[in-house]
Amino acid sequence: MRKQEIDHILTKMLDSHDNVSDLNITVGKPFQVESSGILKKVDLTPPFDELTPFQTEIFALNLINRDRRLTETLLNEGSCDLSYRLPGKARFRVNIFSQRGNYSIVLRKLETRIPTFNQLGLPEAFKKIAEEKNGIILVTGATGSGKSTSLAAVLNEINEKKSVHVVTLEDPVEYEHPHKKATFNQREMGTDFDTFASGLRAALRQAPKVILVGEMRDRETVEIGLSAAETGHLVMSTLHTVDAGQTINRILGMFNTEEENQIRIRLADTIRWIVCQRLLPKVGGGRVAAFEIMGSNLRVKDAILHGESEGKTFYEIIEAGEAFGMTTFDRYIVGLYEKDLITEETAMAYASRKGIVGRGIDRIKSARGEKTTDIEGLEVDLDYRRKKNAR
Repeated sequence: MRKQEIDHILTKMLDSHDNVSDLNITVGKPFQVESSGILKKVDLTPPFDELTPFQTEIFALNLINRDRRLTETLLNEGSCDLSYRLPGKARFRVNIFSQRGNYSIVLRKLETRIPTFNQLGLPEAFKKIAEEKNGIILVTGATGSGKSTSLAAVLNEINEKKSVHVVTLEDPVEYEHPHKKATFNQREMGTDFDTFASGLRAALRQAPKVILVGEMRDRETVEIGLSAAETGHLVMSTLHTVDAGQTINRILGMFNTEEENQIRIRLADTIRWIVCQRLLPKVGGGRVAAFEIMGSNLRVKDAILHGESEGKTFYEIIEAGEAFGMTTFDRYIVGLYEKDLITEETAMAYASRKGIVGRGIDRIKSARGEKTTDIEGLEVDLDYRRKKNAR
């Protein structure tokens, strides 16, 4: 299989459906794309009803393109990451992995246009995030929830307004930022550095004001990130966690029990914002982002230092911090329902606390004059006491 054939198949896959985010190549299945969060078959000529192990392996080897490092990583670790460019069409973040002795491939389509706050419809808090001078900003969520896109919008805002040096450490580079007011140096793992920890350590000698770390994967990266934030840098990164509380616990879990106290103090001093996001199915197709946003204040610092307790959970602190740009997932989800962007079923399915979202939806329905319950025809049984006395 030649590069022209690979490019032809990838082009057909991209053009097969609307809102394609991922291309999926798995043994025993046809070529598939993820369109608005749903896997759909791609019809090709000649047809591929079930891909064979040989076909997926040849496809994988062509994408690796005889790169020795990638080949060794795939054989030793069972998976490898790389980037692939489809000339004039798109760029992809590629993961090749072994499953039951066969190779599967997932290609995530990378947007070429740098997103802005207005285009993404991001909450006002993101403007405050872009104005931070130092500390740590974490954007968290599941794979494919748009973390990189939100961070790209923050970097774009910095690029528009500040004359600073920005160093990014990515795996791979997703958005290629042009030089505007800021100066960008974007480094790709495998090509420009070997691990996030070593790349971050080197970045401290490159005189940046802003450092983007693709992912806080291990203890060493977190430790160097904390040191960078403590020495006046603005450090942005991502984590695969579902809310603010779990984010703090995940970081603490990377360290020994004896170190926990010291790490809590350092986190309380350096964390500026934790943004968690999820993508929800949108009414009429497509997806819409929901956010939980936690900024830093005295109550947040106290909860990080001493842990959550009754009446002092991160959820309750975020609920009380609405005036400072904070929001819970539940409040944001109710807002999306009020704007008719999501259905009631979607709102309840993605809620953190279903009771709170349920009451919010009932309040909106009452204001609209819609019924809030399916129970009808209830009457008071006036004869009940008389019947009871007669017995």
